[in-house]
Amino acid sequence: MNIVCDISFKEKANIFSFEYLKCILFVAELNDDSYIFTKKLYSKLITTSHILEDFLDFHGAKKNKEWILYRELSATIRHLALACYSQRHILNRFKYYFFEEMRYETFKLEAFDTLKILQEAIKLAAPIVLKEAQRLQILLPTTGYDLSYFPGISSIQQLDHNIDDFNSKVQQRENLTRISSEFLEVVKDFEQLAFYERYDLKKINSLVPDQFNEVIIRRYEMLIHNIQSSFDSYVVNTKSSPENAILEQLRSHFSIVFHLLQVAGSLLHFYERHLHDIGFKDVYKNVSESLSSLIDPDVVLDRAVNFCLYYAWKFLSSGKAVALKILNENMETSIIEVGIPKDRGFHSRPSLLVAKIVQHYGGEVKMLVNNDAFDASSVLDIQWAGGKIKKEEIEAVQFKGDIRALKDIKILSGVNYGEDLMGKGIPLPKELSYLC
Repeated sequence: MNIVCDISFKEKANIFSFEYLKCILFVAELNDDSYIFTKKLYSKLITTSHILEDFLDFHGAKKNKEWILYRELSATIRHLALACYSQRHILNRFKYYFFEEMRYETFKLEAFDTLKILQEAIKLAAPIVLKEAQRLQILLPTTGYDLSYFPGISSIQQLDHNIDDFNSKVQQRENLTRISSEFLEVVKDFEQLAFYERYDLKKINSLVPDQFNEVIIRRYEMLIHNIQSSFDSYVVNTKSSPENAILEQLRSHFSIVFHLLQVAGSLLHFYERHLHDIGFKDVYKNVSESLSSLIDPDVVLDRAVNFCLYYAWKFLSSGKAVALKILNENMETSIIEVGIPKDRGFHSRPSLLVAKIVQHYGGEVKMLVNNDAFDASSVLDIQWAGGKIKKEEIEAVQFKGDIRALKDIKILSGVNYGEDLMGKGIPLPKELSYLC
């Protein structure tokens, strides 16, 4: 059933603009350069600009030369505020994070500078938004919000941790094994982006958006969010638990990487959708130039890559050691005995497949050859073991460690480690499809 509304577009534009413009007026009237926007202010900017943007999109403002700038300005405010909200969250929470053996004074300074850069862009946009609203004859609020309406989120008081939920230790270990493994998979996957150093702008422009972009970063953001949610739902982290500190470290790595990716995603979206190649018609180019006057596109890219993604990789890297420690302390272990690959022994293919199984699960597995132990996650180590096996004419070896990996190694050995007697590859069982 369609309900026809007799309120005109212009009347609705006034309604949907009111709270948004009240926020913008508050920002425009700020005279204190030292004032750092609060999360409540960013939240209000996000929600009011979003509903206005949706309203304008519904009525075709993106394809109307009179309204497109007003629409693009609302989108600009929203995405900058989204980035700032996550950035402010990082700064608010940083003193509660646990990062062992890492000093991040430089990170905190850079995080604050990044927030100030993005906040300044919102402040520069405010008078332009008001001017555009006046041009469109949208009624402005008589006053902005009072400063007291936007208090900071933190206070000097912390509530007591007085709920301890002691769950099954077996279930706890299973959850930690699974979550640590999932985190290690994300680290391994993210490594292909490998932000080991800062990039110059020429290099960044060659990478964005072709090699990494909002879609790629949002995927990692969701993966980390899912892991953090699983941790919060299924891992019991009690005040009295002796393993509390290392669990706090692991969660700290989830949290800060998640929020850094949120900032990166918002900035890359803003760049790709509103600054980069916005369109071929003059009206679109004029809008793009107007937005570029608020914040330099190169600055947006630099902060997205050389701050957000650079530090996301650093925290993922440091979190890897924590996850490995938790995984190896909590995984179920066992020992199996299996035969040697027929005729050709542990040459490159069988060695690679065994190593890939161990790497897939992330837990420690040792290959035992008589009295010697070899790292089963290392192709080179397995091939060294292969030399000993051949020399001593050994017919069976043992694998000791992560029971999940041992199960798959057992399956692999049952098909002669994936090759026929001539050394050619054969199809693997469906349980090992991840090796293909």
